[in-house]
Amino acid sequence: MHASERAPLRVALAGMVALAVAMGIGRFAFTPLLPMMLHDGVLDIATGSWLATANYAGYLAGALLYMALPWLARRAAAAVPGNAALARGGLVATVLLTGLLACPWPASWPLLRFVAGVASALVFLGTANWCMGQLARLGQPQLAGLIFCGPGLGIVATGLPTGAMVAAGWSAAAGWATFAALAALLCVGIWPVLRGREAPGAVAGASAAQALPAARPAALRALHALAYGLAGLGYIVTATFLPVIARAALPAGSVWPDLFWPVFGAGVALGAWLSTRIAPHRDRRWLLAGAYLLQASGIALGMLWPSPAGFALGSLLLGLPFTAITFFALQEARHQWPQSAAGFTGLLTALYGIGQIAGPPMAAALLAQAGSRAQGFDWALGVAGSVLVLGAGLYAFMAWRWRK
Repeated sequence: MHASERAPLRVALAGMVALAVAMGIGRFAFTPLLPMMLHDGVLDIATGSWLATANYAGYLAGALLYMALPWLARRAAAAVPGNAALARGGLVATVLLTGLLACPWPASWPLLRFVAGVASALVFLGTANWCMGQLARLGQPQLAGLIFCGPGLGIVATGLPTGAMVAAGWSAAAGWATFAALAALLCVGIWPVLRGREAPGAVAGASAAQALPAARPAALRALHALAYGLAGLGYIVTATFLPVIARAALPAGSVWPDLFWPVFGAGVALGAWLSTRIAPHRDRRWLLAGAYLLQASGIALGMLWPSPAGFALGSLLLGLPFTAITFFALQEARHQWPQSAAGFTGLLTALYGIGQIAGPPMAAALLAQAGSRAQGFDWALGVAGSVLVLGAGLYAFMAWRWRK
């Protein structure tokens, strides 16, 4: 392979690894480690729910901060940090914050998880825009789809070892320390590649310029924003509590609960790759409706068929559309509203974040009212599945009412 052919691949792989660190470790390592933390007695389900909420609130704050950076820089008469610089800073913060969770300072955990959410958002947005800009200049924009495999691969990398950690009698603190070391090692590998000076917003105009301007009804815009926000609430309950739910439903001592989260991650990576193979002319609203129903089916399978096979298939179905939903929704926003794509995609990100924030407290409230933990999780999953079905219905209505 010639150097000119290797350069785009190195960029795409660096982006993939960066997202694996920021999302798979910094954001989602909490899910497989939560049962270990419960076993260690360092928190309960209610506290775990609030720690998850703090992280999702941080992710929302990080996304809003990223969008506000150009305005803040103008106000301060300073230069806007480049996307690569933001990604690098966020990766360093992710390593440090993950390691600090190994320390026995539970009072600091909500703040640590909040800041980790901010860091993961900055890495996600900075890396995605840096990669897209670099790959476009190198003439290989289609490789951008590879970077969205990163979150799924990171989930697999954190989910698989937890079973061995439990079998070896490790504490959750040892798990956090191990994942911090893994994150640091991965960052060292991509550090020489992750360079550049593109500022936030520098890439947004390119896709808008390529789209055809069209006056679209305000109702379509509002429904798209609402439907996308529902996806955040729809998936987050299962994504936060999957190992805990599986352990409660399956016989004690079963090894299966430790494998369902990696199955979810593998589905995320596979779905991200498959989403890049879909023809551009396909109506994204029908694709979104199908993706929502796929996730709802995954939730229903775990509820109606609480067995190793049911949880495994449900985890796969939940993971497959995970990043594809974001990919399709942002594509639709840029297609329908090219002149205001940057602002509207920011609104979509915020609403998705609000849905994520609402999920864990809702689950905690239902668990508190239920007669048993299993009943409480069934109620929470029922709400999540219903929300996804509603979102699918909204996208189907939009596709029918406003045909392209």
